[in-house]
Amino acid sequence: MFEVFELNPTEIRLNKDKDQLTVTFEDGKSFSYSAEFLRITSPSAEVQGHAEHQRKTVPGKKNVKIESIESVGNYAIQLNFDDGHDTGIFSWKHLYETGMNHDKLWDRYLDEMQEKGLSR
Repeated sequence: MFEVFELNPTEIRLNKDKDQLTVTFEDGKSFSYSAEFLRITSPSAEVQGHAEHQRKTVPGKKNVKIESIESVGNYAIQLNFDDGHDTGIFSWKHLYETGMNHDKLWDRYLDEMQEKGLSR
């Protein structure tokens, strides 16, 4: 079950190219996420596994797009990507925390890609 997160989005906007999602929260913080970033940080078990050692590095998503966004109750959204991935439920807490830690998460991803000889 998802824990209660006190900050709700005031706006969720997908750009016309469907490769950039911007989420603004009640505290005024606004985060812009590339579709690639959201795809590779998807909270789905397919990407995150059920423990940290099961987390996967997802290559080849540089040009992925977000096909659609669906509400999940009043605590999350589900993003449907054009590569068929549609199992991650992006809670408000997940979106806020990944926004706050974007640079760290992105750098970790790029380092893992290089270490594993993978390509974006």
